[in-house]
Amino acid sequence: MTNFKVLADAEAVAREAAAYIFNQIKNCVDMKGECHVVLPGGTTPARCLELLADMPLPWKHVHWYPGDERCYPAGHAERNDTMILNKLFHGRKDGTVNFHPIPAELGPELGAERFAERINATAGIDIVVLGMGEDGHTASLFPENPALNDSSSVVPVYNAPKPPTERISLSLATLKNAEICIVIATGANKSEALVNIRNGLSLPVSMVDPDVWFVDRAAYEPGH
Repeated sequence: MTNFKVLADAEAVAREAAAYIFNQIKNCVDMKGECHVVLPGGTTPARCLELLADMPLPWKHVHWYPGDERCYPAGHAERNDTMILNKLFHGRKDGTVNFHPIPAELGPELGAERFAERINATAGIDIVVLGMGEDGHTASLFPENPALNDSSSVVPVYNAPKPPTERISLSLATLKNAEICIVIATGANKSEALVNIRNGLSLPVSMVDPDVWFVDRAAYEPGH
């Protein structure tokens, strides 16, 4: 099975993951001159981005993309790009030049089509950072949802089991093809999905075939 880094709590996970992501970005820019990074939504990832924001990143050479987006109006409090702008780019006027939000306000089909143009124009994603839901979903790829089988680079998502039902997500293929994939998961409510994954059950997050998992004890050890 893949590499699990089990840490004491959510704060330790956020710190360790931020340090790891920073080093991966730095190495990528040193080698290629630029780095394309996909970011998640969620509480623990939000703390991780806050910590990453204070690190000496090569900002001008890094391009940032949300891994998925909820089809709400631009600027909506529950959009992932709102959280990313608040946490990673807080007080950084220059950094947002290389931030590429998903135009989910256009609706699933058109928004996915527009964002696919941008993703397809890259030479590929270097680093994908993902969260995980209690049901094992990642980005907006939910178990048994037809979007899982869509081979486009960016996919429209309908009938999501949690609101809003309409979303846009990078596809399974795009996430799998990244150079390195990191998953951040914390809390006892994630332990059932992690047990199932470690027992070989195929869930969207395991289908991405992550390279490194950053998890806390509560998620990794049921009943801890």
